[in-house]
Amino acid sequence: MTAAELRACVGRLLCVGIPAPHLDAATRLTLEQLQVGGVILFRRNVGTPEDVAALSGALHALPSRPLVSIDHEGGRVQRLGEPFTHFPAAAVIGRTGSADLAYRVGHAMATELGSVGIDLSFAPVLDVNSNPANPVIGDRAFGADPALVRAMGVAQLRGLRDGGVLPCGKHFPGHGDTAQDSHLELPVVRRTRAQLERTELVPFRAAIAAGLPLLMTAHVLYPALDAEHPATLSRAILTNVLRGELGFAGVVVSDDLEMRAITDHQSIGAAAVATLAAGADWLLVCQDLTKAVQARDAIESAVASGALAAESVRLASERIERLRDAPRAVAASRLPNAAHRALVDEISLAAA
Repeated sequence: MTAAELRACVGRLLCVGIPAPHLDAATRLTLEQLQVGGVILFRRNVGTPEDVAALSGALHALPSRPLVSIDHEGGRVQRLGEPFTHFPAAAVIGRTGSADLAYRVGHAMATELGSVGIDLSFAPVLDVNSNPANPVIGDRAFGADPALVRAMGVAQLRGLRDGGVLPCGKHFPGHGDTAQDSHLELPVVRRTRAQLERTELVPFRAAIAAGLPLLMTAHVLYPALDAEHPATLSRAILTNVLRGELGFAGVVVSDDLEMRAITDHQSIGAAAVATLAAGADWLLVCQDLTKAVQARDAIESAVASGALAAESVRLASERIERLRDAPRAVAASRLPNAAHRALVDEISLAAA
């Protein structure tokens, strides 16, 4: 692999945040130099639907043709305001007990995202909300019953996929039993392997069997699986358990590497290299493009020194390229959408 080919491969491993609701000249230049494989949108990037569509179009037109992604769970994790439909939190859908409603929400979300050029939603949440003190998951999960989360999560991912948007399950191997927020510190889940099998892993196994194309890692320590490394940085978890035991062949994406569960313990460059060495493919760097540059430089240095295998970088890059180029039948919807708002009302009645 030439230096230019390596740089292109490494760039494809980055999914980055940008600062504004438009693509200014400086940001465009940085994205072109990085050759990013993805861009994730936040509220700071969102204007009218026409603005979002224009931004998506400008991003798609970059030479690296990045995937445009967003966190679109409903409830309190919704970046898009009116006239997009604000669907209820996953827990509300879970209370209906209806996998059909979960599917229809996923499909409706996908058609609205597709209408503004968004390719990927970091949803569904596959965490089992088994700890009432959990400060970060809570109503983002479909519920506390693994079987319910399995049924709802698989239905929603199918709805998203059938609507033309790539779904991403999260947060592997499960963030539901934490009492800390990984945005602020490193949580620990002290369940045994048998307990993890009965609870946390149930929805993920089913989602993998249903053809889920992406899984996001958790910045959480699971001593029963790896006493030293959080899942994002753990080869035992990402390669041995996820790839080996569960047979996942899709794209493994990190949670944001700028979260304090990671940055309180190491630099962004060291975290990027360790995440790839653990078996991940795609690195989220959501807030600061200079951090993405640091991650890129660290990965290239690690490959040059032999600390990171060039072949693993190439294979990860190919997985992301296949994901980007896979055909999708996008069924875009008009905004606002009266049928989708009626679906919200239907869920409210069913959950009451």
